[in-house]
Amino acid sequence: MKVHILDDWFDTLRTLDCFSLLDGHNVTVWTDHQPDPVALADRVKDAEALVLFRERTRVGADLLALLPNLKLISQRSVYPHVDVEACTANGVLLCSNMHAGAPSYAAAEHTLALILASYRQIPQQAASLKSGNWQSGVGRTLRGRTLGLYGYGRIAGAVAEYAKALGLKVQWWASDTGRTRAEKDGEAVAASREAFFASSDIVSLHVRLKPETRGIITAGDLAAMQPRALFVNTSRSGLVDKGVLEAEIAKGRLHAAVDVFDQEPLMDDTNPLLTHPNVLATPHIGYVTEDEFDLQFSDIFEQINAYAEGAPIHMINEAVWNRR
Repeated sequence: MKVHILDDWFDTLRTLDCFSLLDGHNVTVWTDHQPDPVALADRVKDAEALVLFRERTRVGADLLALLPNLKLISQRSVYPHVDVEACTANGVLLCSNMHAGAPSYAAAEHTLALILASYRQIPQQAASLKSGNWQSGVGRTLRGRTLGLYGYGRIAGAVAEYAKALGLKVQWWASDTGRTRAEKDGEAVAASREAFFASSDIVSLHVRLKPETRGIITAGDLAAMQPRALFVNTSRSGLVDKGVLEAEIAKGRLHAAVDVFDQEPLMDDTNPLLTHPNVLATPHIGYVTEDEFDLQFSDIFEQINAYAEGAPIHMINEAVWNRR
């Protein structure tokens, strides 16, 4: 098959063991981002299979209408950036493994790294030293503080293990189903949503972005957090109601550590998430490790091979395959 891989910015995939799964296919790798659907369609006009790098490129009806040769879109995890109805209408099969067995330890580790770096002022202290100065402030100790984990899933579970090893107290909030599972597992669940936000020194968000979870974190939730509390988001920016984190940060009351943004790449040097001293921001690198890529793209490339062999796996819009 003619396979085009989009948005591999550092040309990483060729260096990984999983890339050998594409032996026998005609593979083109694009190492820059093209947001314009017409220009992108011209690039990939001969593609039979598109490989998406998470949510870096939106695939809508406008793009799909310009790709008559396209048969398959292969990716992993959630797909809010893909118009599934348009894929079905254009006869394009979307395959995405939604039930990978292991959590993203890379994302869990990055969450812990952001918490540690924020509490110990690591970026500021390192910058002070490099500029020819010495200590630039006084950090805080994590042991004995309360970490509130919002979302009872696999990544949050890994973060909880790390946190408990550091002596943090862990409490949970989640959907009704998630809270029930947490209680059955013997975990500490907050008495109420307001109590969860008010009693947590750190709140870390670990929820999948779906229509029903968009904007699930409100201005009221953030206002309930205690002064100097830390809000961490390594999941998706859309889980936070639009603009409310920026507004709360601008007041100077909260701290935040964020790896995700409403617009990515975020190049707006006036955004308080990039400029405010209370915010530690990283460019959506929670899952960006060689090990994680090798794991994720093994799934993606196996989907391509399964399709080529006539037995597709992880089908999202199976009707396309059934009516072929």
